[in-house]
Amino acid sequence: MRFNLYWITIKYINEEGEFALKLPQLRIDRLLPRYPIVQGGMAVRVSTAPLAAAVASAGGIGVIGATGMGTDELRAEIKQARRLSSGIIGVNIMFAVRNFATLARTAMEEKIDVIFTGAGFSRDIFGWGKETGTPIVTIVSSGKLAAIAEKCGAAAVVAEGTEAGGHLGTQRSISDIMMEIRKAVKIPVIAAGGIIDGFGVARMLKMGADGVQMATRFVLSKECSVAESFKQMYLRAMPGDVVLVESPVGMQGRALRNTFVEKLLGGCQPEPERCEKCLKECSKKYCIIQALENSRTGRVEDGLVFCGQNVFKVKEILSVREIFRRILAEVDSVT
Repeated sequence: MRFNLYWITIKYINEEGEFALKLPQLRIDRLLPRYPIVQGGMAVRVSTAPLAAAVASAGGIGVIGATGMGTDELRAEIKQARRLSSGIIGVNIMFAVRNFATLARTAMEEKIDVIFTGAGFSRDIFGWGKETGTPIVTIVSSGKLAAIAEKCGAAAVVAEGTEAGGHLGTQRSISDIMMEIRKAVKIPVIAAGGIIDGFGVARMLKMGADGVQMATRFVLSKECSVAESFKQMYLRAMPGDVVLVESPVGMQGRALRNTFVEKLLGGCQPEPERCEKCLKECSKKYCIIQALENSRTGRVEDGLVFCGQNVFKVKEILSVREIFRRILAEVDSVT
């Protein structure tokens, strides 16, 4: 069994002064973020350049959600993130989208630092990454797939449990799959799913994770550009509001209960008005891209508001820097 072999002591300054914080050194190929915290890449246009850049500047890995974008838009987002931060910037691309290869190639041409990919498995991307020197991180939910990803050339894997938001690849908890995946590979393992504070971060690190991925917590940041009504749904959320729904992608997704979701659960969701053929395979029960775009732009009752299982525990909109400060202080308090 391999646990974190390399831990570093970081001097961190909070309101009460300077303290030493022991954290594992997350290494993804040549990339060495100051803190082992990855911001999840949320589609459609939930995590864009301002958020990714803020996370990168705070010492984590900021990630642009490329799914739902065209190549010109993705290029512009990467360039903007580079202007805003000199930190580590990545992109997340769902394998399920039809323009997966084009988006991946575009990101590589723009010299993106790292690519995260899930919702299916691509073998080709590892070859493209090798050609361009771009580390590829695969999102997995089992030891078997993690081992395949490592064999193909993944620089790291994200072990994502059922507590995560958006499209889900498993019904198993991150606590159940973390050790299985940790034992299956020698490359870094980044834990994801339901982690919203430093106490959750510390728990995953103690289980052997080299780092963590957090998405939902960063939606409630000042730098996240979704509509205010989207954020207010997060702030008002109660445990019973978090439900599983079927996505046209062919996977379950976790979202907040609203008018659209009630229709979906009742089997009377609106049929697509037009089809852009954005997915490789689609049930066409409804348009997932339109549903996500509606929510992002403020029409929250007419779309999907994806979220993690523990969204109801987050009750403040903070700056990314303050989110990092609190996470690190909480980790320090229990380690």
